[in-house]
Amino acid sequence: MIQSRQNALVKHLKSLADKKYRKTSGTYLIEGEKTVKEAFLSGAEIVAVLGTEQLVSPYLDKGFRVEIAEKAIVDYCADCVTPQGIVAEVKIPDQSGILGENVVIADGISDPGNAGTIIRTCAAVGVKDLIMINSVDVYSPKCVRASMSGIFSVNVYDMTAEKALEFVKDKTIITADMSGESVFDVTADNFCLVVGNEAHGVSDFFKNAADKTVSLPMKPCMESLNAAVSCSVILYQLLKNSI
Repeated sequence: MIQSRQNALVKHLKSLADKKYRKTSGTYLIEGEKTVKEAFLSGAEIVAVLGTEQLVSPYLDKGFRVEIAEKAIVDYCADCVTPQGIVAEVKIPDQSGILGENVVIADGISDPGNAGTIIRTCAAVGVKDLIMINSVDVYSPKCVRASMSGIFSVNVYDMTAEKALEFVKDKTIITADMSGESVFDVTADNFCLVVGNEAHGVSDFFKNAADKTVSLPMKPCMESLNAAVSCSVILYQLLKNSI
């Protein structure tokens, strides 16, 4: 049983809170009994599991490292306020496949909670591909938690705007902006929805490339919605006949 914070695995798992170490190791940290279970069931590539004896027992002899530790040690590795006694290291997937029918581009999303919610919504509506441009690291602990295990179901790409536009050149590019027509009057197939920065919206680069611009109608007392909320409503409207 691991009882020291100086243990090599403990120190490594703790370091995954830092983007620099995630990039070096090619892995990220997940926390909690439900999340670890969903990672395992989804086929995510688990590298190691650390937890109390009871919580790690289902993962013995599954082909990856499993270590038992005192709960205080596990909690030290975790990032959340109320740790549950189990964490796991997961391999960051190498995303190099062909994009599916519908795609979302996060253009400058800076809040990990928003990014996680966008991932969660993509998973919920069946959008398999999300392209991140000048956005927050989706493998940060807060973003992973906000995705509510959606991170295991969505292919996340990190690339430049120019490369992204090349990737989606065969799709109808739809930007979300308050100057656009009501999304409730729009239909689209094989689309790429671009959602912009929380403060500044979609960049001019994608505005100029857009085939359609959509907005969410709202009362005069409110001029905009949270980026993740807007993304969710628009996706549900565009995909209402296929979910």
